[in-house]
Amino acid sequence: MTNESELPIEIDVQEVQRLRDAGEAFLLLDVREQDEYATARIEGAVLLPLSELQERAKELQERQAERVIVHCHHGGRSLRVVSVLRQSGFKQAQNMTGGIEQWSQEIDSTVPRY
Repeated sequence: MTNESELPIEIDVQEVQRLRDAGEAFLLLDVREQDEYATARIEGAVLLPLSELQERAKELQERQAERVIVHCHHGGRSLRVVSVLRQSGFKQAQNMTGGIEQWSQEIDSTVPRY
């Protein structure tokens, strides 16, 4: 359950899976590039490449009050995106630490590593 309070800036893959298992509502935002997404992806994630974020940012505005969990390959790009989102009023934006790499290692080994 989410509210208007600010969440911790980072969330680990186990907690993301727990939220999914519990049916919690959140946007899982993948900020990797299209070729990375074609190689490996987490089911249900929405692709919005970092390289397109500036011109497509308005697509996220209606989700500003929602929990948004951002991931990339290892967590660096997604942390930058979360910082930008937080500065834009997304109090519930969080970075998935370790990215899809950690997801593949700890949650779903069918997701290819690259």
